Amino acid sequence: MEAILKDPAGAVIGLDFDGTLSPIVPDPDTAVVHPGAPPVLAELGRHVGAVAIVTGRPPAKVLELGPALKDVPGLVILGHYGFERWEDGRTSAPPPPAGVPRAKAKLPLLLDSLGVTDAAIEDKGRAVAVHTRRCADPEGTLARLREPLAALAAEHGLVVEPGRMVLEVRPSGMDKGHALGAFLTERSARSVLFVGDDLGDLAAFDAVRSSGLPGVTVCSGSTEVTALAERADIVVDGPEGVVALLRELTSAFSR
Repeated sequence: MEAILKDPAGAVIGLDFDGTLSPIVPDPDTAVVHPGAPPVLAELGRHVGAVAIVTGRPPAKVLELGPALKDVPGLVILGHYGFERWEDGRTSAPPPPAGVPRAKAKLPLLLDSLGVTDAAIEDKGRAVAVHTRRCADPEGTLARLREPLAALAAEHGLVVEPGRMVLEVRPSGMDKGHALGAFLTERSARSVLFVGDDLGDLAAFDAVRSSGLPGVTVCSGSTEVTALAERADIVVDGPEGVVALLRELTSAFSR
């Protein structure tokens, strides 16, 4: 943290969205950004080199759930694990792989064949996710779905990304670590802080470690996932703790 405080203009602040800037909820479509996040990110952006949200969500969905994020100066959203990028009001992305819509079409039939009727399917455009949080047995259903979803993904040249009561079928070749690492190089970062909460954020933690830069990893803690907390430099209590930490950081810059 010392390098960030001494040279904020060289710092990149990276953050996950769900569970980090937005509380986890049973229905992902009803998630909302923490009300304190947009103003503190805007203040943070006035001091540091760059602020980036690195998420599995499409950028358009992030902005739908947190409209005030559009007003954060200089914010970059690296969505779909870096496949899509939103910056200055514009989104850029390569064409989606053909395997994704094919897997989406087969997914309802697969769930029906397994007798899974209470899982929620989230169409993420370039990926499709199955959430079990609202199931009668969330953990048991998640376990039952692991192998069938892995087989479906492999059939269409895709991979499965596990998370907090969710399994996501998505393209390979990109993860939060690749996205963050490339962004650090692009911005000629001299230090980095990354905040995450789920298994997909481990790759970003690895990118911080392998960047060769002074880096800080922060876990937005939960009882559902402990792997990040075990590897984080700082552990805070969910999105409320993340916002409080960022406020402390901006206050330190102001002083």
